[in-house]
Amino acid sequence: METLFLNKQDTFIEKALKPAKELMLLAKGDGVEIMFQNIQPEEIFVVSPGESEKLLEFFYIIEGSITCQKKENECILQQGDYFYVHNLKENVFFKTNNYVKMLYVSSQPIFHLLSSEIAKLTNIATAIESKDLYTYNHNKNLHEYAMKVAHKMNLSKESLEKLLYAALFHDLGKINTPDEILNKPGLLTIKEFEYIKRHPIDGKNLVEKTYLKNIGKIIEQHHERLDGSGYPWGLKSDEIVLEAKIIAVVDSFDAMISERPYHKAMTVEAAMDELKQLSDKLYDRKIVNILEEVLIEESKL
Repeated sequence: METLFLNKQDTFIEKALKPAKELMLLAKGDGVEIMFQNIQPEEIFVVSPGESEKLLEFFYIIEGSITCQKKENECILQQGDYFYVHNLKENVFFKTNNYVKMLYVSSQPIFHLLSSEIAKLTNIATAIESKDLYTYNHNKNLHEYAMKVAHKMNLSKESLEKLLYAALFHDLGKINTPDEILNKPGLLTIKEFEYIKRHPIDGKNLVEKTYLKNIGKIIEQHHERLDGSGYPWGLKSDEIVLEAKIIAVVDSFDAMISERPYHKAMTVEAAMDELKQLSDKLYDRKIVNILEEVLIEESKL
């Protein structure tokens, strides 16, 4: 039976939202999905190998430009350009240079991975931004540096995907932290700090109700430290998963160079010196060194 579908602009089957990104499912059939994607400026996104060698993903740039960050060099694609991947063997990183609109076609269903459950977590993240004005820029910076470090570490597809989502949602548990504690200008009391120490566990509990439950351990451990001085459980060294160690380094770095109610922003140089001094005690030295490489390449050091 032949069927013709005519649709006006801004109509779609379903929409998936996550911080700085919007994906709309326009059509689907026989396993093929046609989507429309909006991405905010200065965002890193990753195209990863699929579960099947038969997967083909096609991207056509309708508006804006992106930079393909290959190991050997960089390539800029702009309006009217396109790229596609088939039988991809390793992750490919891209960065939006401005506001980008793309047509996205997948030969196999993929939209469901980014639909309702991601939207629920995104809504919580947005609510936290209204509670804690520092959170948005922090999450964005952390996500970007975590992806750059992961790129240099050649993480597996599974680890990269877990890190990507954990970086976006690592502070979800702050939704249960009272506003007056989140935004207190002075030092916290012991009782107040106990509220803060609960947010990794609360964040884990939130994601474990979704298909992203595999990032729960990363969120739970992102404030753990190698010597056991972290929280909530005082884990040590190899008891902490690698992705949580990466978030620990970039999270601390961004906190150091950011102006907070309770401390002045450090310079990038001073922050890196402190991270290096605390390497092998609080932070993984290899990760700290790779972050330093990233900053040097970006002429920030």
